[in-house]
Amino acid sequence: MDNPLFGTAHMLYEVDKKLMVLLHDGRTLIGYLRSVDQFANLVLHRTIERIHVGNEYGDIQRGVVIIRGENVVLLGEIDREKESTLPLREISVDDILDAQRREQEARQEKHRLVAKALKERGLNLNSEMAQDEF
Repeated sequence: MDNPLFGTAHMLYEVDKKLMVLLHDGRTLIGYLRSVDQFANLVLHRTIERIHVGNEYGDIQRGVVIIRGENVVLLGEIDREKESTLPLREISVDDILDAQRREQEARQEKHRLVAKALKERGLNLNSEMAQDEF
């Protein structure tokens, strides 16, 4: 079917569908698209924030969420048939937040060790680049 709409107008075809939205800050939201405007601002309903650590995940209920279009990195429709067969294990919110904290601490420790090793060799690690790299 030829689609006569371009740009954000094309998003009108996604209204009432279950979408996954990856935000610029790294968070993943899953919810039903209820509204979109010319700036690609989104309104999601029955939204969860999904946190992944390894092959485990936890969902935090967020309800109705308004997302500025400039914060969206990626979005896509959730395939309901494949959603139930993912090789992931759901764990409690407390457990996933704890796992996420441990993962972030390990990442920070790795960054600290790399920065120390570079400094010993007379090099400085650009902190902006380091955050993107690690």
